[in-house]
Amino acid sequence: MGIIVQKFGGTSVGSIERIRHVATRVIEEVDKGNQVVVVVSAMGKTTDELVDLAKQISLQPSKREMDMLLSTGEQVSIALLAMALQEKGYKAISLTGWQAGITTEEMHGNARIMNMDTTRIRRYLDEGAIVIVAGFQGVTETGEITTLGRGGSDTTAVALAATLKADKCDIYTDVTGVFTTDPRYVKTARKIKEISYDEMLELANLGAGVLHPRAVEFAKNYEVLLEVRSSMEKENGTIVRGEVSMEQHLIVRGIAFEDQVTRVTVSGIKNSLYALPTIFTALAQRGINVDIIIQSAGNADTTSVSFSIRTEDLPETLQVLQSLEEANVQYESGLAKVSIVGSGMISNPGVAARMFEVLAGENIEIKMVSTSEIKISTVIDEKSMVRAVEALHEAFGLAEEAAAVRA
Repeated sequence: MGIIVQKFGGTSVGSIERIRHVATRVIEEVDKGNQVVVVVSAMGKTTDELVDLAKQISLQPSKREMDMLLSTGEQVSIALLAMALQEKGYKAISLTGWQAGITTEEMHGNARIMNMDTTRIRRYLDEGAIVIVAGFQGVTETGEITTLGRGGSDTTAVALAATLKADKCDIYTDVTGVFTTDPRYVKTARKIKEISYDEMLELANLGAGVLHPRAVEFAKNYEVLLEVRSSMEKENGTIVRGEVSMEQHLIVRGIAFEDQVTRVTVSGIKNSLYALPTIFTALAQRGINVDIIIQSAGNADTTSVSFSIRTEDLPETLQVLQSLEEANVQYESGLAKVSIVGSGMISNPGVAARMFEVLAGENIEIKMVSTSEIKISTVIDEKSMVRAVEALHEAFGLAEEAAAVRA
């Protein structure tokens, strides 16, 4: 008997009919002789609806109260799934994040898991129950309810799998696996059979919404075997693990992209060792994620820095920057980030040159660039995003690979 953790997203539990279908998928795993822990998200668009309700009352609601509100969405779905399993004759119990022993840091809206006490879960498993845990949520040491940020149910599932030393963690979504890029935008996108933790982490961080980045971090750190698969289709998905075989020696394995990016430029900063730490520490304390950073020398006395953020974080970012003395702040919204990812890039020079060449051929201006050993990211105009992805997908052989597979 092994332990299997299954995670089902909001679309998978978006209606009573779908919840009953999820119950069937859970039972299939139980009938194989496994102990099963299920993590579920809120039903369908429930979280968006709760956010809209809050905005009708306040444009800037308290983050604590938002966590209190949003955590209710998962409680609905875990209770309904437990009922569906009980109706089919199986012993099941639902647990909120705090009942499941998930302790987080004191950060409302985007908390990190600090500790997991799975004693209660193990007791129920030993009693033969299917344990259903609310994703996306936990509790601080002082008893405050917190949420883990959008996509946090993935993190809950992988963290549970790591702590329980589960044999596998299956992430069920509305797609059949991880694709070379988003198939909703690029028709020739292809499902990848296997992908490494590092490649998946880069894709997740760069906008591929199929897995939450922190979930991949947990999986890598604790060597949790992941499979991303469809909740509706009974077919193999994408395995995420340590080392994987390169598919026909492809240098680029995937292309990620995201819109709603803003470039912020702060110029006239006093040139000192503490200038940049002051800026980015203040942003970090407000929970603002900064992405690409480029520093430019001004003169002997001043310097300037540009960085990219999510557009939704712009008002709070401007608030932070207004406190800086003698700093001139400018920003440009309506941007997007397009990134290529592949572990083969480490040993293949000229990949960046090829990427820039392809974008130039499409008359797409590059506004910012960031690189690592296995990824290259560019910030471009949002209106050119899909065209850039299509061109890069074809230029790096991913489109031809898709055609070969389908043939």
